[in-house]
Amino acid sequence: MINERMQKEINEQINAEFWSGYLYLSMSAWFTQHNLPGFANWMYIQYQEEFTHGMKMYRYIHERGGEVTLKPIAKVDTNWKDGVAIFKQTLEHERKVTSLINKLMDTAHEIRDYATINFLNWYVDEQVEEEANAEELLGKLQMIGKDTAALYNLDKELSARVFVDSTLSAEE
Repeated sequence: MINERMQKEINEQINAEFWSGYLYLSMSAWFTQHNLPGFANWMYIQYQEEFTHGMKMYRYIHERGGEVTLKPIAKVDTNWKDGVAIFKQTLEHERKVTSLINKLMDTAHEIRDYATINFLNWYVDEQVEEEANAEELLGKLQMIGKDTAALYNLDKELSARVFVDSTLSAEE
């Protein structure tokens, strides 16, 4: 059975993961409206990833005999100055998510919940990748500046990204 405090905090993180997905879906819409389908695709895949991250936690609570409590999703931004502003916010947001995962890990260590520590290790690794990806794209956009040909090429490159549910084990 999952510890009540741990269950409450993971439920809060489920909401944060779904909120993250909603934010990235909003960013995808912005890119679509600004004729950048590759960037829109990249953000849409981010939305899918965040949703699966939340669902992985959802399943974990149930596997541990706990209760999932879903809360309303708060409003997200819908308008940005440009792609650089979006990726600055993306990087800032991923750093915040990392701090939330670290807080969950702190609680799991404090209450000596080794199953949850093991479970959360996947998220710790995932956040390293999430921050690196956001930082890389922000850097590329800043380097591109006003070069529309370079922006076009990067957009085309990002359109090739496909969603892979990394939360599922090989058996699933």
